[in-house]
Amino acid sequence: MSSALVVGYDPQAIPGVGGEALRTALDAELARFGEHGIDAAMTLIMFDESAESTLVASLTKQPWDVVVVGGGIRKTEPLLPLFEQIVNLIRRHAPQAAIAFNTSGGDSVEAAQRWL
Repeated sequence: MSSALVVGYDPQAIPGVGGEALRTALDAELARFGEHGIDAAMTLIMFDESAESTLVASLTKQPWDVVVVGGGIRKTEPLLPLFEQIVNLIRRHAPQAAIAFNTSGGDSVEAAQRWL
């Protein structure tokens, strides 16, 4: 079975966004991986000192086939340093994994499938 790690920004940390509703949508997307025969996990990080240790723990938990980086991190200009950090941590701690990018929380499966 293929494996995927989805990395996203914690919706509870986004001011003015309905964090509960967004989290429900992310959980539904995570469940879709199983429907496609992909073992998947999600790591939600914050733009603070915990980001690196949280991500490294997830990256080294198992050998991932693909790591999907969410659009909320990639598309938000103030998070550019976090995006760079994530890409470099993936290269360092999961070098066997392909790196994929989704356009929204609803197409992470398709992003992963491009590389599986």
